[in-house]
Amino acid sequence: MLHSIFGQVTAVRKFTHGDIEFDFYHEDEITTYRYSSDPSRLGNFPKELVEILVPTLATDICIEIFFGDDGHPTHVQLEECNEDDDDLDEEDSALEEEDDNLEEEDDNLEEEDDNLEEDSDLKD
Repeated sequence: MLHSIFGQVTAVRKFTHGDIEFDFYHEDEITTYRYSSDPSRLGNFPKELVEILVPTLATDICIEIFFGDDGHPTHVQLEECNEDDDDLDEEDSALEEEDDNLEEEDDNLEEEDDNLEEDSDLKD
C-alpha cells in the first residue's frame, strides 16, 4: 500500500565518498534519509530523487515523498508551500476583531449621545 509524508528539507550533508544525507521535517519531527553509491552502506533513497530534493533546501518548496509497500521511496511531488495563506488568515482574523471593536465603540458612542440628549431634554 502506497503511503506518503509531507514536509521540507531542513539540512543536507554531502560526503567526499559520494554519500548524501538530508534531514526532512514532517509532522513535527525530523527524519534523516541517505543515498549511498556503496552497496555495503545502508542507502535508503534513490540518487535520482535525492538530486531533486537537495536544491529545495532553504526554499518555500514543500515535498511529498511517496513510499511503496517495501518502505522504499517511489516518487516525490514538489509544490509551493502555502504559508502565505496562513498569514492571510491570521491577518483577516485580526482585521475582523478590529472591526468588531470599532463597532462596539460606535455603539457606545451612540449610547452616550442618546444619554446626553436625554439629559438635555430633562434640563429643558
